[in-house]
Amino acid sequence: MRVLLVEDAPGLGEAVREQIADDGHAVDWVQRLDHARNSVRTTPYDLILLDLMLPDGRGLDFLRQQRSAGDVTPVIILTAQDQISDRIAGLNAGADDYLVKPFDLFELSARVAAVARRYSGNPNPQIRLGDLQVDMSARTVQRAGTPVDLTAREWALFEAFLQRPSALLSKSQLEERLYAFGAEIESNTIEVYISRLRKKLGRELIETVRGMGYRLMAA
Repeated sequence: MRVLLVEDAPGLGEAVREQIADDGHAVDWVQRLDHARNSVRTTPYDLILLDLMLPDGRGLDFLRQQRSAGDVTPVIILTAQDQISDRIAGLNAGADDYLVKPFDLFELSARVAAVARRYSGNPNPQIRLGDLQVDMSARTVQRAGTPVDLTAREWALFEAFLQRPSALLSKSQLEERLYAFGAEIESNTIEVYISRLRKKLGRELIETVRGMGYRLMAA
């Protein structure tokens, strides 16, 4: 996924960015709300991780503004405010989940995956595609009962297709899922990862629509 992290604490922000990147997601990290607003205006995100207390304002105000504007991007609040009233206010403002600091980074990964599944329209982490058995929560794949080892980037690309099984995804859309803003991308990167997925999961799995993009054939 393409994730926007809005967090002003350098240590926590770096730890969260590394954790989410290790999960195979592209992460753009900003430390101010004005930078967050600029980011959502120019980049389509799959998820926002939002601190509530930023140097230039309150995260809840930003969240309410986005929801009022019709933005349905899933949001997980990350905050030290742990009162029940704070959680209720966050959820009522439109947040999808609420995680209190300090939190375990692996719990954050699990919550990110759970929110992504809900928004993909399939909250069940177990998916079967032909001879493939996929566990979205464990991030594992078996082909005809044999485990298949996917790298973080390969999994992130595969996940993009699983979350939009009937969609034709362009090369640029897939690049946005894999790489943060400003990252250098080789011209044939997506083709290389598609080729690797076909070798590991079956050549018939992903269809190439010439000049347009790729589609999950097993859908």
